[in-house]
Amino acid sequence: MKKPKFRVRKISPKKIFVHLALAAAMALFNFALPKREPVAFALYYAALSAGFDPFLAGGEYLLSSLVSFSWGAALSCAVQVAFLTLVYALYRRFARRVGFERIIYAALCQLPFIFLFPHSGYAVFPVMPVLQKTVLAVFLLVLCMLFEGGLNALLFRAFRCRLSSGRIAEICLMCVFAGLGLLGALPVPVYGAIALWCMLFAVVLLKNASALPAAIVLSLPLAIATNSALPVAAFAILSSAALLFIPYGRITSSLAVTTLAVGAEALNGLYLKSPLEIALTLVSCILPAIVVISVPEKCYAKLNRSLLFYRERTLPRIAINRNRRAVGERLYEASALFREIETAFELDDSPVDGRNRLKEKLTGTLCKDCPRRARCEKAGVFYGMDKLIAVGKAKGRVNLIDLPQDVASNCTNSAGLMFALNKLLAQYRRTLADVEAAREGRRLLAEQAHGVSEILKDIALEQSEEFTFSGGERALSNAFAAAGLIATEIFLYGEGSNFTANVTLAETVETKKVLSIAGRALNVPLSLAEKIPLNAGMACYVLKRKANFDAAFGVASRPKDGQFASGDTHSVLKIDERRFLVALSDGMGSGDNAREVSDRTLSLFESFYKAKMPSDTVLTTVNRLISFSSEERFACLDLAAVNLDTGCADIVKIGSPAAYLLSGEELRVLEGESLPIGMLDAVHPATLRVTMKENDFLLFTSDGITSAYGSTSDFIAYLSALRPLNPQSLAEDILSDALKRYGGSAEDDMTVVAVKLMKTA
Repeated sequence: MKKPKFRVRKISPKKIFVHLALAAAMALFNFALPKREPVAFALYYAALSAGFDPFLAGGEYLLSSLVSFSWGAALSCAVQVAFLTLVYALYRRFARRVGFERIIYAALCQLPFIFLFPHSGYAVFPVMPVLQKTVLAVFLLVLCMLFEGGLNALLFRAFRCRLSSGRIAEICLMCVFAGLGLLGALPVPVYGAIALWCMLFAVVLLKNASALPAAIVLSLPLAIATNSALPVAAFAILSSAALLFIPYGRITSSLAVTTLAVGAEALNGLYLKSPLEIALTLVSCILPAIVVISVPEKCYAKLNRSLLFYRERTLPRIAINRNRRAVGERLYEASALFREIETAFELDDSPVDGRNRLKEKLTGTLCKDCPRRARCEKAGVFYGMDKLIAVGKAKGRVNLIDLPQDVASNCTNSAGLMFALNKLLAQYRRTLADVEAAREGRRLLAEQAHGVSEILKDIALEQSEEFTFSGGERALSNAFAAAGLIATEIFLYGEGSNFTANVTLAETVETKKVLSIAGRALNVPLSLAEKIPLNAGMACYVLKRKANFDAAFGVASRPKDGQFASGDTHSVLKIDERRFLVALSDGMGSGDNAREVSDRTLSLFESFYKAKMPSDTVLTTVNRLISFSSEERFACLDLAAVNLDTGCADIVKIGSPAAYLLSGEELRVLEGESLPIGMLDAVHPATLRVTMKENDFLLFTSDGITSAYGSTSDFIAYLSALRPLNPQSLAEDILSDALKRYGGSAEDDMTVVAVKLMKTA
């Protein structure tokens, strides 16, 4: 016969720790009241309600009753344990959950306390001991209901979700009774040391005003035991001092609290006590600081991360990234759609060959009823017609000298042949022009579809990239709190140039103050990207990482004498938070017509660049749109897209005079060779890239300025001698000098655009 196998239940270390802590707490709670009344029963009841094993919890409660050193107290507790263990065992046996009736069971358990627990009564109450125990039984029953919620929150909700104020109050009440138990079981200096350590630990861990209520809770047992409010005031002062010095480190904060505690004990008559009491008191003031200082900083950081109050909000961030991915996928699908549209427009791009069609029309009409048709076919006249048609297509029309020999010698209607062919060639040219216009329109639409596809693809890639979220909410919250500002919400995300901080503050807070506090707390230079008004006088401050550079602009312009409008147009456009576009367009000629084409050119470039369309597509598209004009209108262009993070400037020059980069005492000439926009079907712009540094000047001029100087060398010599301080004075000085060289009159439209790059503060 095989021996039965017994299964050994493994108990986790966490469960062992919880039961040991419960047993210790029950023992302490029985020291809370002067007569060793079983306050631990409330904790025992709460443990049963929380799902603890009734046998283990009953045994721990029974052991805690031994602190009263009374057989009557042990008997009273034994009857309570026997009753509740039987009740909960039966409920477990029948797989039922104990409901509201557990309050009735708790009330019935007070009967053994009333009739069996030894109690001589309190002299302050001139009533019978049994009546006093009845009042205490009601008090214990109330504690049962309060401890039930507090223990449940402490075991299953703390550090996992945000607790309600009622649950926090119940936990604080349990802490007060634990403190009273410590005072009843140990000397006062021991509890003082424990309470002081807890207060310092809360300050170092939280680093905000939340540590002040914790200090007051720790002081309540002393206040109750001494029947004085002085401990509450003392702990409030000590915690305030600790919070005051915590920005300088936990060592400084701990030493400050220790000094104040020793000073308070000295004022309270420490020198009148015995040497042993003096030593215990000093140890109780110094030891907490030593323990707090000796704990490694990484332990505090780990504990801090476990607190829900400071835990990063992951759900909103996950939702943001999910939405970004969804938007990115939709945009990528839209990009693919426009790519298909581009392909569709490019399908029919074969050249039109009308030679065979022209030959068919000639032979089908002119030669159809001719009696010599068969003879002409044998003599190779139709082959000669191919030559005649090829010449006509090349020249546009034919005449007698274009007739091939075999056609002239055999065809009896040469004049009619040439007349009919010239008529067909005229129709062919009109058809060819219509086909070419349609083809050009398809090309333009294909290029636009390509540009839109590229834009959507870039946005899709940008949106699909998940945000990396930054920590630092706590540091920022503490910084605002130290400045007397309450930030109700803080949300940080991104890194590098994409770093963004969203802070909800009162709408009346100065932007400069917000930027200063946030910049110091995060060690990141910030600028205000947007201020969004909210309800109840609050606003959301959207802070972005400040670019490394800022820019200042200067413009000086004068139209040609006799004209009210200048044909030169300039533009400064903010593409996004970190890039800007500066451009100068010079329309051919002067006056309103030149200004119209100049304005149109710049407006097109601004719109395309702001939409972030690829540069190649922008140039060809603008050129074709300008070329579609019924009149011959051309424009020269200088354009620069500047990155404020790197100082990198992408420069495009189309038919314009040289541009210049003034860097300290060095002058760099930026030039290229290309025709103006709209002059030919295809523009080949001059493009170059330069890196601007702090205090560099980028200079664009129209040909009205450069023409005032005898040569380019003279203009370069003049610029090299300048030492400009700001772009506006530079532009005005150049315009003034050019006018002097013209003799005071403007012989052409004259415009100077200057840009200075500066380091941000």
